[in-house]
Amino acid sequence: MHCPFCNTDDTKVIDSRLIRESNQTRRRRECSSCSERFTTYETVELSLPRVVKRDGRRDMFNENKLRAGMLRALEKRPVSASQIDSAVSRIIHKALGSGERETQSAQIGEWVMEELHQLDPVAYVRFASVYRSFQDIHEFHKEISRLRKTTKREKPHARTQPD
Repeated sequence: MHCPFCNTDDTKVIDSRLIRESNQTRRRRECSSCSERFTTYETVELSLPRVVKRDGRRDMFNENKLRAGMLRALEKRPVSASQIDSAVSRIIHKALGSGERETQSAQIGEWVMEELHQLDPVAYVRFASVYRSFQDIHEFHKEISRLRKTTKREKPHARTQPD
């Protein structure tokens, strides 16, 4: 690492700390030549797959676009920013874990629907209506019915005890 004060190549790391929320490493360094101290931040550069759109175009994976789509569906819903961040991180992890150089946009859409299904049923239906291009009220009804069935299977209703 070059010293920003004297441009010498010989610096040593005094302290390293992981910054959890941004997946960065903060390093406190000292120059062996001029004894000045400075801080550097390291971030792992991950290669996300390219996204293949329905029309065949290929774009870079865009986390901001992913987050914006989810935020639009979650607008005015009781879901915290940390829950959204975690969902976005899980989707990115799935994209990285696929090991593929390209991922179909349809696959990313399905991952988003899975996450929204877990976070908020209203946001799930909102996203599904756009993603699946609902044309009429019957398509909304079918999706809500499907949501009800899967929710009942996943979360059995607790029995209440009589007083």
